[in-house]
Amino acid sequence: MRRPLSILALAAALPTAALSQEGQPVLLDGIVISGGLAPVPQQGFARAHTVIEGDEIRRRGLVTVQEALRGLPGLSVSSSGNLTQLRVRGGDGRHVLVLIDGIEAVGGGDEYFFSGLDTDHVERIEVLRGPQSVAYGSNASTGVVNIITRRAEPGRAAGGRVELGNGGAASAWVTQRGDRGGVALTLSAREDRGFDQSGDGGGRDGTNRRTIGLSGDFAATPDLRFGTVLRRSTETIGRDVTDFFASDAAGYVVDADLIDDRDEFQGGIWAELAPEGAALSHRIDLQQTIEKRRPADDVDSRGETVKLKYRATLGLDGSAADARQVVSLLAERQRDTNTFAQGRDRRMGSVALEYRAALDGGLDLQAGLRRDRNREFADFTSWTVAGSWQVPDRPLRLHASAGTGLVSPSFIELFGGFGTIGNPDLRPEINRSIDIGIETQLAGGIIDLTWFRERLDHEIEFFVTDAGAFSYRNRTGRSPREGVELSGRIAVTDALTLGGSYTYLDARDPGGATEIRRPRHEAAVSASLALLEGRADLSGDLRHVSGLRDTEFWLDGGTVTVPSFTVANVAAGYDLTPRVRATARVVNLFDRDYSEVIGYASRGRTAYAGLQARW
Repeated sequence: MRRPLSILALAAALPTAALSQEGQPVLLDGIVISGGLAPVPQQGFARAHTVIEGDEIRRRGLVTVQEALRGLPGLSVSSSGNLTQLRVRGGDGRHVLVLIDGIEAVGGGDEYFFSGLDTDHVERIEVLRGPQSVAYGSNASTGVVNIITRRAEPGRAAGGRVELGNGGAASAWVTQRGDRGGVALTLSAREDRGFDQSGDGGGRDGTNRRTIGLSGDFAATPDLRFGTVLRRSTETIGRDVTDFFASDAAGYVVDADLIDDRDEFQGGIWAELAPEGAALSHRIDLQQTIEKRRPADDVDSRGETVKLKYRATLGLDGSAADARQVVSLLAERQRDTNTFAQGRDRRMGSVALEYRAALDGGLDLQAGLRRDRNREFADFTSWTVAGSWQVPDRPLRLHASAGTGLVSPSFIELFGGFGTIGNPDLRPEINRSIDIGIETQLAGGIIDLTWFRERLDHEIEFFVTDAGAFSYRNRTGRSPREGVELSGRIAVTDALTLGGSYTYLDARDPGGATEIRRPRHEAAVSASLALLEGRADLSGDLRHVSGLRDTEFWLDGGTVTVPSFTVANVAAGYDLTPRVRATARVVNLFDRDYSEVIGYASRGRTAYAGLQARW
């Protein structure tokens, strides 16, 4: 698959033709999210979702994506040292698809583990809850996280940021947009000295990540546009090791100061034909993702995903861009490869159809159907239906959705790797979901309450064989998940904004036992206060977790309850000039000792200070 990489590399030259000499979570209508085959206005999007804007992320001092995701409704975030797993609605980490600018974040159809992925150039993060396989295919059975990065602004703009505290960070960006298109270049580097994951007083286990991104678009004619997105990250990750013969949690994680390397690449080129006023538009994308892992104590690996996608959008009662009723067709081919399974690449062809309507009386409907033809597994049909009704003359919106999602076994689960034995007889996991919600629109914000129920068939579990080896198998029976998601954001005054969320989750395996690393209760509260006529702001976050179960992966491997914990963070900013801003933040303000994964220590109180500039 060297040819797609060459194509994407050549695409880096495309944005240069666009140059000329011209120089808070979203609550309002007008924001369009990528929640289906065609973009959907947020107010009419019927599936459960959360959108958090980059400006609010940075104002609250959230410097990594996993920090920004913590406390969002329906999400469970658990860190074992410098690697973080994300679970949505009680599913596993493999059941949620992570995208960066619409491109899969990890190659080879594997799970994406968050580490030092920074928020410096994030414009917004869209979190879609519930099965999304109709639009996004496998690994989107419980949700999708789409991280959308900076794009070119009108005219010419540039900026940067530096921060010190337990290491250091720096970033810079420059964008330019003229009559024919735009280009954006972003750079970031962060050296986090970390902390001792073992909690034994050993050496710090840090991360060092560097990223370069380039995006651009160019209008060849008024109707035809081309574009590209390229992103490359290199990272070193410090970690300790685990002792499966330990006698307690304190001895399970052992100080070792190992260093792993990770190399990530996401790239895409696209072309879009959308004649003004025409009922039919077309778009074609070629995307490639490569991830290389070089663990200090295991073999190197390389995973790659290549996708070719064609989408046609037909407006039934107007142009494709403005019609109230739209039908979209998606044809997609995907190839996954991984060095853990040399010569056993995985291929899939898919066709999907989606209908979207914004009808009179405040009624919005979405429905979709997808057929996956899989060379390795049985073909699968996924579906979704959703509806949203804005009650006339009432500050209420009702929304509901249902659907199915598919997760194919990973290469490691099928063929082994990282010290495990594969099981080539594994079956894909299938998730079925329904949710119903009510949104109350207040004078200063919105409160949303959603109930959901999901059922997972053929759950894949990690287990110890009779010979003492580690392998994978499908569980017999159905794994039920049920819960409630409550979220809200209210502008109390012009200066004070309050936000919060609460998730109740009951996630069980087929035997009725509570699934690990999915807390029963998780609540988060945030407050932002503007000061000095808007020149300064102060924000704080409080997160509480209880009812969290985890497995003691030593001796008999029993499951226990992890002590509940509450963590507070604060951040502040002050405009030194209209273009320069001073920032400060404190993580774990009260220096709480807690653990999200049993045996792993947490980061203690840490303070940071920085400067931001824009010109």
